[in-house]
Amino acid sequence: MSEPIIELKHVDAGYPGVTILRDVTFDVMKGEVFILLGGSGCGKSTVMKHMIGLNPVLSGELRLAGLEWSAKTRAALCRKIGVMYQSGALFGSMTCLENVLLPLEEFTRLKGAERVERAMMLLDDVELADAAHKLPHEISGGMRKRVAIARAMALDPDVVFLDEPSAGLDPITSSALDDLILKLKTETGKTFVVVTHELPSIFKIADRCAMFDKARHGMIALGTPAGLRDGSKDPFVLKFFNRGEIHGK
Repeated sequence: MSEPIIELKHVDAGYPGVTILRDVTFDVMKGEVFILLGGSGCGKSTVMKHMIGLNPVLSGELRLAGLEWSAKTRAALCRKIGVMYQSGALFGSMTCLENVLLPLEEFTRLKGAERVERAMMLLDDVELADAAHKLPHEISGGMRKRVAIARAMALDPDVVFLDEPSAGLDPITSSALDDLILKLKTETGKTFVVVTHELPSIFKIADRCAMFDKARHGMIALGTPAGLRDGSKDPFVLKFFNRGEIHGK
């Protein structure tokens, strides 16, 4: 049995004065692909912001690698995570190689040649070594997201967070990105936490998922995609998994 790498216990999620989700409890296990899902505006991105330390939880406990986010643990915990944001968030004036090099230059003592070797290896892992010297505007949206994944993995984090990786991509490119996530999981053994509402991706890559509902202000389901689709007694969950995305409620 794998051990938990992330633990949420009775977490209220949101912002000061605004509670979006209440009493959220689940664990993310080491080495799994864990999906945060639900209709638009349900709070899944808010939960991810708590998990990566951008915003403190309103109440409850949230632990990453056994540590709670705090001023004392922030530096150590930030080194344990990598994040790919929805747009990729690459620096437009930097080449793909320079984008991946940036965290290595800022946070490691590797020499210049060693940094370049590491960055090129990461670009090769996401099948973009040939695009190393191109600027972000010279490559496709799907390629930009691959570069962003390479940058997120530059410091060898324990957990990689992917925010809406399929957003804005055509089905073929999205499927290829799913294949990449599965390949990286297999080859590295890292944990991936993915925010998405794309059913094809959910069924293809998820080991387990947590589903949130805007109307009920909480987590309403936890399990494998197939288990929730075939075994849930919740009408909202069944509708989501059997008929497609639900926008709010």
